[in-house]
Amino acid sequence: MMSEQQQQMRLNLRKRNDHSSRSTHIEEDEEKLQIVDLSGMSLECIPESLTARLLNVVVLDVHSNQLKSLPNSIGCLSKLKILNVAGNLLQSLPQTIENCRLILSQIPDTIGFELLSLKKLSVNSNKLVFLPHSTSHLTNLRVLDTRRNCLRSLPEDLENLINLQVLNISQNFKYLTTLPYSIGLLISLVELDVSYNKITALPESIGCLKKLQKLSVEGNPLVSPPMDIFEQGLLMVKEYLCEKINGSHKNSPKKKSWFGKLAKCSTFSGANLPLDDREGYIMQNYRSIEHLASPRYMGMFSPKSLFSPKSYRSR
Repeated sequence: MMSEQQQQMRLNLRKRNDHSSRSTHIEEDEEKLQIVDLSGMSLECIPESLTARLLNVVVLDVHSNQLKSLPNSIGCLSKLKILNVAGNLLQSLPQTIENCRLILSQIPDTIGFELLSLKKLSVNSNKLVFLPHSTSHLTNLRVLDTRRNCLRSLPEDLENLINLQVLNISQNFKYLTTLPYSIGLLISLVELDVSYNKITALPESIGCLKKLQKLSVEGNPLVSPPMDIFEQGLLMVKEYLCEKINGSHKNSPKKKSWFGKLAKCSTFSGANLPLDDREGYIMQNYRSIEHLASPRYMGMFSPKSLFSPKSYRSR
C-alpha cells in the first residue's frame, strides 16, 4: 500500500505533466513523462521504485525539499539531461549517477551556493571545460573528482575548500596546462592527482601542503620540479618547492622582497623566525578578525590574496 507521501508525489506528477496523454493508469503516464517536477513538496526521500520507472525523464526537478540522499535507481535515467537538487540536505550523490549516459558540458553556476553540505562531487568522464566559480564555496567538500574532462583551468580561489582531502584533476590531457597558486593552500589536502595533463610546472605553493601524502604527476611534460627530484620521493619534491618559494634553491633567482620570509611553508605570519627578522612586518597589537569566516570574505583575507607574488607586484 502506498504511503501518503508517495500518493502525493504521483498526484503531483499527473498534474504537472502537460505533454502526456490522459490515462487511467499512472504507470502509463510515467512512461511518457519527460519533465518531472517534484520541487517544494517537503519530501524527505524519493522511492527507488518510482525513480526506476521514469526511464524517459529528461528533466528531474526536486529542488526545495528535505532530501538527505537520492535513490540509487537514479542511475537508470539514461536520458536525464537536467537534475535540479538545490535547496536540499544532500551530502553526497549516489555512485550510480555515473550510469546516466548523457555527457555534461557544464555544471550550474550556482552549485556552490546551493549544495553547501555536499561532501563529494564526482563529475568525471564528461566534457567540462571549466568549473563554476561558486565551486570554491563548497566548504564542506571532501572529494572533488574531475578526471577525464576537457578542463582548461581551475577556479582561482580554491583555498576556500578548507576540508578538501582528495583532488583528482587527471586525464584532462592537452587542455589543462597550468594549476592555480591556490592549490597549494588547500590545508586539508591528502591526495592530489594531476597526471596525464600538459602541465610543465607545479605551483611552488604545493610545497606548503603539510598533510599531502600522495602526489601523482605522471604523463605531464614537467620541467619544474625536474624528474630526478620526483624520483627521490614526495618529501624531496615539497622541499624543492619550498626552497623555490624562499629563493634558496640553486636554480632559483634570489628573491629580494620580504615575500619569501612570509611564505616559509610552515607559516605566513613569520612567527617561527628570529625576532629581528620579524620586525617590520608583524603587527605589534594584533587582534583576530571576527565574523568574517564566510565564503564571501574568505578570499579577501586568504594567504593567496595577501601574499601571492601577483598581489605583491601590484602593490
